[in-house]
Amino acid sequence: MTLIKKEIIEDILTNTGLDERTASEGVETFLEIIKSNLGRGEDINFSGFGKFHVREKRARRGRNPKTREEITITPRRVITFSLSTALRARLEDSEEK
Repeated sequence: MTLIKKEIIEDILTNTGLDERTASEGVETFLEIIKSNLGRGEDINFSGFGKFHVREKRARRGRNPKTREEITITPRRVITFSLSTALRARLEDSEEK
C-alpha cells in the first residue's frame, strides 16, 4: 500500500478541521520547502522520523549491460534516507506483532 498526497491531505482535514484548500496549500508548501533545501544540497532532519542526506557521487566507469560497452557514469547528487532510532524501533515493534 502506498500513501499518496491526497490521502495525507484528507488525514489533515480529519484530524485538524482545516478546510481542504488550507490543508492542500500547507502540504504543497511543506513539499516545496523540502525540495528547495535538497536542491541546494542541504540535509533535512525530522526528529523522530529520519534524515534526508544529499550525497555527491563521483564519476565512475560502468558498463552497458546490454551491449557490454564501457561507459563513464557522470557525477551526480543523490538523496539517501536514514531512519531515526525512534522510527526504527517502532517499525521493529510492529513486525513482531
